Amino acid sequence: DPISSKHIKTLSEAHEDCVNNIRFLDNRLFATCSDDTTIALWDLRKLNTKVCTLHGHTSWVKNIEYDTNTRLLVTSGFDGNVIIWDTNRCTEDGCPHKKFFHTRFLMRMRLTPDCSKMLISTSSGYLLILHDLDLTKSLEVGSYPILRARRTTSSSDLSTSSSSAGPRVSGSPCHHSDSNSSSEKHMSRASQREGVSPRNSLEVLTPEVPGERDRGNCITSLQLHPKGWATLLRCSSNTDDQEWTCVYEFQEGAPVRPVSPRCSLRLTHYIEEANVGRGYIKELCFSPDGRMISSPHGYGIRLLGFDKHCSELVDCLPKESSPLRVIRSLYSHNDVVLTTKFSPTHCQIASGCLSGRVSLYQPKF
Repeated sequence: DPISSKHIKTLSEAHEDCVNNIRFLDNRLFATCSDDTTIALWDLRKLNTKVCTLHGHTSWVKNIEYDTNTRLLVTSGFDGNVIIWDTNRCTEDGCPHKKFFHTRFLMRMRLTPDCSKMLISTSSGYLLILHDLDLTKSLEVGSYPILRARRTTSSSDLSTSSSSAGPRVSGSPCHHSDSNSSSEKHMSRASQREGVSPRNSLEVLTPEVPGERDRGNCITSLQLHPKGWATLLRCSSNTDDQEWTCVYEFQEGAPVRPVSPRCSLRLTHYIEEANVGRGYIKELCFSPDGRMISSPHGYGIRLLGFDKHCSELVDCLPKESSPLRVIRSLYSHNDVVLTTKFSPTHCQIASGCLSGRVSLYQPKF
C-alpha cells in the first residue's frame, strides 16, 4: 500500500529472471515481463497462480503496452520484436499472438495515449514512429511504407527543414525489401495520390541532442506526455561521457508532400544529467498532469519543469529550445538511482536505486 507503506503480498517466483515491467490492464488484471523471455498475466483476486504465461519472445522482454479499445497487449524485447497478444481469447495455455514489427537495436516501445502512434527507440540513436497505427495488421519485412529518415527539427531550422528529406540514413535499423504484394503497392500508391500517408507509415528520425551534434547517441529511455503532446527521451553518448534529458513536441499537420511524415518532433526543452552510473539505463517519467518530469540524478532525483511556475507545456513553448528548470532535488539513496515514477492517484513519487532500495516522497502541506 503506497499510502501506509504496508506490505501486502510478495510474488517470490513470478519469473525465473529479472522482472522489467508491470502494467495494469484494468482494475484487477496486470501483466509482467521478464528477462526469462516470458510475459505473465495475473489477477489481483488470485495471486497464488498466474492466469497464464505468454511465450513468443526469444530474448529479454522489456516493455508492455495495452490498447484498451481493442484489448490487445503489445510487448517488445531485446530480440527486436514487437509482439501483439489478443487478451480477448486468453486461455490457461496463453493468448493468440503475432509478430507485429521487427527492428535491430530495439530499446523501448511506447503507444501514444490514443494509440494512434507507436514510438520505438534504439541503441543506435534512431527513433521510429509508426503513424495511423493499426495493430490488427502484421508488419512483416517489406510490408510497411517507409517514410524518409531525417533529423528532428529545432526551432531555428524548422522553416527550412520541413520541406526537405534526404535519403534513408545509412545504418538505419529498419529492414526493407521489395517483396510487397501488388495489392499493398496499389494501396500505398493510392494513398499517396490522395495526399495522405497510409496506415502504419514508418518515420525514422535521429533526434537532435544538445552537445551530440557530431557524434552518435543511444536512446535509453522513452516516455510519452500523458496528453500525447510530446515525447521524453533520456539519451547517452556512444562513449558514455554525457547524458541528456530531452523533450520533443509533436508537430502535427498536413504532410508537406504525400510521402512526407504527418508528424515530426521538435526539441523544445533539455537538461544535462549527472552521468553517474555509466552504462545503466535510467528511467524517467512525466507527472500525471504532464507539468513536471521526474528524472534520476546521481543518488537521487530531480523534479523538472518547463518553467519556474510548472506551467503546461502548451502554455510555455519556447521559440528556441530551452533548458528545463530544476524545481526540486531529492537525495535519499546510497546508490545510483535507476528509476522513478509518479503515483497516478496520489501526491507521491517513488525512486529506486541499484542496490534495491525504494524511496517514497510526498509533499508537506
